[in-house]
Amino acid sequence: MIEEIKKYDNSFNEAMFLTKVDHIFIMILSAIMDNDMSSVKHYLSDSLYEKYNSMVNEFKSKKLIRLFDEMNVKETHILDYNVNEDSINIRVSLTSRYMDYFINEEGKYVSGINDRRIEKNNILVFTKKLGAKELGEARRCPSCGNTLDINNTGVCPYCKSTIDMSKYDYVITRID
Repeated sequence: MIEEIKKYDNSFNEAMFLTKVDHIFIMILSAIMDNDMSSVKHYLSDSLYEKYNSMVNEFKSKKLIRLFDEMNVKETHILDYNVNEDSINIRVSLTSRYMDYFINEEGKYVSGINDRRIEKNNILVFTKKLGAKELGEARRCPSCGNTLDINNTGVCPYCKSTIDMSKYDYVITRID
């Protein structure tokens, strides 16, 4: 299957891709805990970002903080892929473990599981446009030309533009 994916994405490296998947998943959980999805916006499709941003805003309005303690990724593997007229989609299974609970702004437990880790399996779909530019080209802001650290926030520290990672790399388009 990996050789087939390389036909559409010649820079594809399975080990690097799966490491990135794990990293991004942990960053998403961390952003939820921070009640601020802006640090992972560049890794998510617009619709997925809006979904999670709305969820975080609901937590804020209820003065709740969602925590994922002792989180780790147990296993990640590629399930399958498909290609349509303009993109390649890679479906990934990710098994993680963590405590999942809410506290209020005063730090008091409200609900959820805070005494043991639970195991969850998520299916994530990563999408990359066919013929996307090389990721190295995203190292400079397309708006002002300054150097970027896209693994940090995907936001230019100089002009505050957000990089549209879908032009360069895989973004998450679905999380089940």
